[in-house]
Amino acid sequence: MEQQAEHVIIGVDPHKLSATIEVVDQQENLLGSGRFTTDQAGYTAMRKYAKTWPDRLWGVEGANGVGRPLAQRLLEDGEQVVDVPAKLAARVRLFDTGHNRKTDARDAHSIAIVAVRTKTLRVLRVDGELEALRMLADRREALTRRRVQTVDRLQALLAELLPGQAKRDITTGQAKTMLATVRPRDIAGKTRRRIAAEELAELISVEAKIKKATAELKTIVLARGSRLMDIHGVGPVVAARVLADVGDVARFADRNRFASWTGTAPLDASSGEQNRHRLSRAGNRRMNHMIHIAAISQIRLDTEGRVYYRRKRAEGKKSLEAIRCLKRRISDAIYHQLVKDAAAATGRDVGTGPGGHCGASQESSAVDLPPHIDTSDQPLPGPAQPTLPPATATRKTHRDDSLRPAG
Repeated sequence: MEQQAEHVIIGVDPHKLSATIEVVDQQENLLGSGRFTTDQAGYTAMRKYAKTWPDRLWGVEGANGVGRPLAQRLLEDGEQVVDVPAKLAARVRLFDTGHNRKTDARDAHSIAIVAVRTKTLRVLRVDGELEALRMLADRREALTRRRVQTVDRLQALLAELLPGQAKRDITTGQAKTMLATVRPRDIAGKTRRRIAAEELAELISVEAKIKKATAELKTIVLARGSRLMDIHGVGPVVAARVLADVGDVARFADRNRFASWTGTAPLDASSGEQNRHRLSRAGNRRMNHMIHIAAISQIRLDTEGRVYYRRKRAEGKKSLEAIRCLKRRISDAIYHQLVKDAAAATGRDVGTGPGGHCGASQESSAVDLPPHIDTSDQPLPGPAQPTLPPATATRKTHRDDSLRPAG
């Protein structure tokens, strides 16, 4: 009778130019280690070395950051990969021997140990559409920053060409009109006007690219069957960033874990007889910014979100506290819509599985961000309850209509 191959874990400490690995078995015994370059020759050598153990699982630290390229290559070659958060690896090093000295070899060891001990790590999978969405979202963000820099340079030049006529929020049409009235005669003035015209041409080009990227994002969001844009304040850009960063919503046990990850879960700041909460600075700050955009949009428009914000202000809350409350409600609405979209895509309810994780699978896209759980979040030992109430539920809800996804 042929003996079954031993299941091993390969911990990977990735860098731009190198990757250090350590192979351990289920009893955490060291079976092998090595350091390889990340070029094609080094990657081929690493995979050839790993083939010594047919039944293997790769644990890559930071599969959404510096470890993304390596994780993607492994996935495309049919390898099984899990994402190991750097926070968990750091905890293993803290309680390990060796005075917590940080080296690539020790990092690889701690990553492998985390992969052995933690059964709820995200199993990565290839999702080309979601990866394209992430790249387009990043591209649009870069174009937006470039636009702001171009506008600043253009305004500085116009302020010198037309003193006292500078506009705060200038448009390309206004800039064209202002430049048309300037005919400097000296060489400095001519040079200044020429540079301003070049900056204006660049601004027009950047805005055209932003518009095109936004249209592409909207197309992909709708193609994935997402209804996030039904929520007031959530446009194509916010919806695309949410989908790209969340990946598989099943990795969040409930809306509280999701809010902790987005940084919208309140932190207890009570002292003595004073009972209050404050804004969280933890979690995914990019997602927090997207939710902030949606909140500000609701406050500016005639929505139930504005009514809710004003009600909180009337209760005595400061502006930031009221916005924090509104952001939490939007976070819950986004989570519920993501769960509904996932259920519609799979044709089944996305409930919770063992360990409090939604769904029966721990798989998620390789473009996901690790859900950092804050101290304000409560752990869920054992199986959790379904995150959404039944459709026939009659319990009273306080969610306002502007935050209730359509459909």
